[in-house]
Amino acid sequence: MRILFIAMPESIHTARWLSHINNEQWKIYLFPSSWGRLHPAIERITYFSFSFRRLRKKQAVPHIHLTAILYYLDNFISTVLHRPFSLFTEQSLAWIIRILKPDIIHSLEIQHAGYLALRVHDMIGRNFPAWIATNWGSDIYLFGKLPEHQQLIRGVLENCDYYSCECERDVQLARDMGFQGKVLPVLPNAGGIPIEYEMSFRQPGPVSQRKTIVLKGYQNWAGRALVAFQAFRLCQDALQGYTINIYSAGEDVKIAAQLFTLETNIPVKIIQSGSHEEILKVFGKARIYIGLSISDGISTSLLESMVMGAFPIQSCTACADEWIEDGKSGFIVPPEESHAIADAIRKALTNDSLVDRAAEINAQTVAERLDYSIIQAQVIKIYRDIYDSRKE
Repeated sequence: MRILFIAMPESIHTARWLSHINNEQWKIYLFPSSWGRLHPAIERITYFSFSFRRLRKKQAVPHIHLTAILYYLDNFISTVLHRPFSLFTEQSLAWIIRILKPDIIHSLEIQHAGYLALRVHDMIGRNFPAWIATNWGSDIYLFGKLPEHQQLIRGVLENCDYYSCECERDVQLARDMGFQGKVLPVLPNAGGIPIEYEMSFRQPGPVSQRKTIVLKGYQNWAGRALVAFQAFRLCQDALQGYTINIYSAGEDVKIAAQLFTLETNIPVKIIQSGSHEEILKVFGKARIYIGLSISDGISTSLLESMVMGAFPIQSCTACADEWIEDGKSGFIVPPEESHAIADAIRKALTNDSLVDRAAEINAQTVAERLDYSIIQAQVIKIYRDIYDSRKE
């Protein structure tokens, strides 16, 4: 079997998904949908590259250069030469498809990979291979509302043969936007998690005895970490004796954290970029995990917080209701309503039995639905079933 992935090479989601099929005796190829550097966890594939960036040491991946343009021209290409280079990218992908004749093309994410696959699909026509289009995060839920994206998203969904996503929410949205093919099993975009390994970083003892809170620090077009600080001020009396840890924080969030500490004397620690294991240790010491955004799929951070026992408080825009029960195994809150978020934080800080019971429920949920071996078997079956069905 030959599978050609069109995806962001720098993405940990790409790396984690590919890891599920690394040991299969298949020919796996990766065509970049963005100009990021190949993620160090990606291995055992053939990678088509648009630059001469060196791979990291010990990253034994066959590297096929498609052009001699150096990576430091990326900004120039994306502005002055955007359309000419886009045409070159499309022609290159079309040429690769005609030469390789892959059995399956799988575009991971829609706004870059899906749109690129659509343009090449229109060039090749009937001979385009079986196409799986995967929806990441906000690809349909948010961008499907924007006029400049609607036609493109419809083009992807009307032409792909298979559709995959990580939220049941997005299945009906895809149908509403023109998809008529086969919906694949709903699975997390990052795939499964090695539960036992990750739990080895979890602090022993009851979750209710933990004295830290973890906040996802995204403040951007979707992230709303600054709203969390409004909520912290509203429940600061309950936060006495706790430390707030923030990861993936931008400068605006870092400044807000310093001001909050000066005003309230509640310590806030900014977690610098570190290894995945270091982040897991932070999660494993947290009583509460907070993730706020106006749009998302099922947040990987939310799932990992469940593995690590932290009580999740997640915005209602991330299909968290498909994994936790509001008021029982977590709280689902509006992403921009600080009073509702503060109320949820206060309840999670003052009700020990709630957070301890939630940890038990969530441990059972992730064991049944998120374990790496379970997801891996499902992923392999997806490709085998598609391959077999196309050969009949």
